[in-house]
Amino acid sequence: MSRAEKKMAQNSITTKDKEETGMAGMDSQETKTAFGSMAAGSESGMETGKGRKKKQKEPKIKKPMEKARKKKIIRRGVLGGVALVIVLFFIRNSLAAQSMGLMVSTVTAAVQDVEQNLSTSGTVKSEETKTYFAPVAVEVGTVDVAAGDSVKKGQSLLQFDADALAEAKQMAQLKLQANEGGYNSSIHKNNKYIADLGEANVNLGVLEQQIADSENYVKELEQKINDKKAAIAHEGTLLQISLLDWSNQPDSEEYLNLQKLIQYNSYEQQNNKEVAAWQKEIDIYQEKIAAYKEYRSEMKSQKSASEGGSMDSGSRSQLEANTEMEKLNNQDTLTALAEVENGMQSDFNGVVTEVEIVEGSTPQEGQKLLTVESTEKVKVEITVSKYDLDKIAVGQEAEINIAGKDYKGKVSKINRMATTNASGAAVVGAEVEIENPDQSIFLGVEAKVEVHMATATGVVTVPVEVVNADREGDFVFVAEEGMVKKKRVTTGISSDTDIEIQEGLTAGEAVIMTTGQELEEGTPVTVLPQNPGMAE
Repeated sequence: MSRAEKKMAQNSITTKDKEETGMAGMDSQETKTAFGSMAAGSESGMETGKGRKKKQKEPKIKKPMEKARKKKIIRRGVLGGVALVIVLFFIRNSLAAQSMGLMVSTVTAAVQDVEQNLSTSGTVKSEETKTYFAPVAVEVGTVDVAAGDSVKKGQSLLQFDADALAEAKQMAQLKLQANEGGYNSSIHKNNKYIADLGEANVNLGVLEQQIADSENYVKELEQKINDKKAAIAHEGTLLQISLLDWSNQPDSEEYLNLQKLIQYNSYEQQNNKEVAAWQKEIDIYQEKIAAYKEYRSEMKSQKSASEGGSMDSGSRSQLEANTEMEKLNNQDTLTALAEVENGMQSDFNGVVTEVEIVEGSTPQEGQKLLTVESTEKVKVEITVSKYDLDKIAVGQEAEINIAGKDYKGKVSKINRMATTNASGAAVVGAEVEIENPDQSIFLGVEAKVEVHMATATGVVTVPVEVVNADREGDFVFVAEEGMVKKKRVTTGISSDTDIEIQEGLTAGEAVIMTTGQELEEGTPVTVLPQNPGMAE
């Protein structure tokens, strides 16, 4: 059936309804007037009848009962007429609704700019925090700030006691001198040990050679003595043999000479000069050998002591390293003392967030004293849900409101690991750097943040609420030829009110506003005139 045929059929049904009711053009006021007249006529007729009856019968006692009955009849007639009008009115509206279909409003797809923003809140934090530690173990004279104080760059945070500083400086200088003196003494001793060890090694070598040579020479002399004595004894033996041969001639000259020679030989065996000289030399060398051996014992002791007292290359390297470290430590102490002679100052403009030292106390070296957080480099820490994670990016501009004051910002960091919020949902932390911080900023307070995530210029848009979704994707309802039709659309970015339509709709198309109505494709509808504001 064409759109014209449907329209004629609808008009025919409407006209027929009006004829059947017979009261289609009568408004409520006219209905009331008509039934009022009918009621009045009925009452008048009834009164006339009563008059006739009075003349005929003239009942006296039953008159009050007849008036009540008349009023009751009149009321019943009026109520019956009103009920009839109401029934006819509802029948007429029902038939009209069936012919017109469901009443719906529409909105026109328009071309405009859309900006997608993330509106959230976060906590104001400093991007730069400095914790001050005690550079030296020196008594604190004064603490010039308290937690929560604003400080300027170069402002005094605390002062150390002047007398304690002077004493610590003197101690560091003395330690430096003692360390250097101890090193020099160790090196001197080591050098002496090395010299003694060298001397012992050289002397022991010489002594061993001298002892060996002397002992060999003594052996040679002893061999000579033995050989000489053996020769003299052999000669004596031969003389004895010869004497025996001349024993039968005791008065002979030969016999007498042999006796003299034997006597001389016996003397030589006891008093030979060469043997005596060699023996004397042996005695001399024996004394030398004894002296050499004694000296060798001394050198061995010296060598042992030197080897135990001298440092090897590893020990010397260790001594040098320890000495150098001690020297550096003392120099660092002197440098640190010089740096805090005028106290400790803030490195930047900021707020003192922690103070953990009191006046008159002596902190340990490296002990935490206080903390200052910068107000020159400030950020807002926010969390992003999984629905916005693919839209936010580093570098996106943002607007920040802190305690009623607006600031400019930019997304500077997005964490790569999710955490769980108080509701148990997974969220990802991000940081928005404040580009124009000032002294009005309060650290630790809540800040409102609006991140400008994306912008689309000159695109087709519809209100967010008219776009629906099912398993197949996004869609909208439109009215075509008095029927609901579902149109698939491809959406882009969205603001709080409007959403970009990339495909599926063109500018100027009318889209049904559902507003809680459950629509299905093919449902008859009647489109109400558009609100001028909505049409735009």
